Amino acid sequence: MDSLLLGSFPKPSSFTIGGNFWRSKTCARNYYASSHAPTASWHKRKIQNEHNFLRFQQLSLNHTFKGIKGGCTSQECSRKYVVKAASEQSFESEPQAFDPKSIWDSAKSSLDAFYRFSRPHTVIGTALSIISVSLLAVQKTSDLSPLFFTGVLEAVVAALFMNIYIVGLNQLSDVEIDKINKPYLPLASGEYSFQTGVIIVASFSILSFWLGWAVGSWPLFCALFVSFLLGTAYSIDVPLLRWKRFAVLAAMCILAVRAVIVQLAFFLHIQTHVYKRPAVFSKPLIFATAFMSFFSVVIALFKDIPDIEGDKIFGIQSFSVRLGQKKVFWICVLLLEMAYGVALVTGAVSPFLWSKVVTGLGHAVLALVLWYRAKSVDLKSKASITSFYMFIWKLFYAEYLLIPLVR
Repeated sequence: MDSLLLGSFPKPSSFTIGGNFWRSKTCARNYYASSHAPTASWHKRKIQNEHNFLRFQQLSLNHTFKGIKGGCTSQECSRKYVVKAASEQSFESEPQAFDPKSIWDSAKSSLDAFYRFSRPHTVIGTALSIISVSLLAVQKTSDLSPLFFTGVLEAVVAALFMNIYIVGLNQLSDVEIDKINKPYLPLASGEYSFQTGVIIVASFSILSFWLGWAVGSWPLFCALFVSFLLGTAYSIDVPLLRWKRFAVLAAMCILAVRAVIVQLAFFLHIQTHVYKRPAVFSKPLIFATAFMSFFSVVIALFKDIPDIEGDKIFGIQSFSVRLGQKKVFWICVLLLEMAYGVALVTGAVSPFLWSKVVTGLGHAVLALVLWYRAKSVDLKSKASITSFYMFIWKLFYAEYLLIPLVR
């Protein structure tokens, strides 16, 4: 292409030769005439010849200078074309470099990776549980004030920051296991480097403690601190820790956080810090703590059923590894059915008719749906077991919608 374009332009040297041809011919004619003039002396002819020769050179040099000044040589023309072509190419490539669609796709990919890193089912469970337990402290309509919503928001945000620390630390400690059990997680898939994971985990733990301290609520700060200790002990691989290797200790860690700390600490945060009321342990609070103790044990046991392959390879002695998937599966289902039975009795003895109807009917429906879904699970399919595990989390969410109605 370049050679074709360059060949289409006349060469500057042809301008110089063509422009000087007639001048050189005229000078040569003058030179010939002067050299054969019969009346001139030999000395005069010599001077005249030298004068004509010098004039010829001057004309050639002047014309060459004008050609260089006004035009361009072939190298310069080539260089100009290359520069122009490069400029056009760069302008053409700029829209691709700043393509809004490409930027949007990159942003969506980053958000999706963080979404998976944060383990959204635990995030939703944490937020719902804190909101639900906070409503147990509400005694009258006027309690639903801006002060209440501010206190709930502070607790939810601080707890979610700590939740991301805990699940993130678990992924940092389980990179090799997750390559087998959960290859879609960002650290296991390679979307996040180990350093990126450390930065995220450290940042969210600092933000959680900072917010808890800034709020000035001791129940909230204690909940964050105990969750930090238990979450670290559960995952981090140092001597005497990494309690997830031991089935009982692993279950106790989850039970302590999900059943005890969430119910008591966040209730006391609203009751004592927001409303400035004395600490009390009401019937709904006791019911929530007892029911969620069952549920937390079920989650602690069931979460290991889909992960049995990787746990066996890396020596994690979960109940699923020790007892088998089928036994642990039905133990979890029966524990939940027992919890729903207790909930039915609790609702039946409520002094409020609306509470009897709503909680009784609600828990009866959840118990039936659980049994129906459990019978359809294929224990040989990891996808089927994982789907049922996520269904248990949905039952977990539903229970926190019913707990504030227990009176």
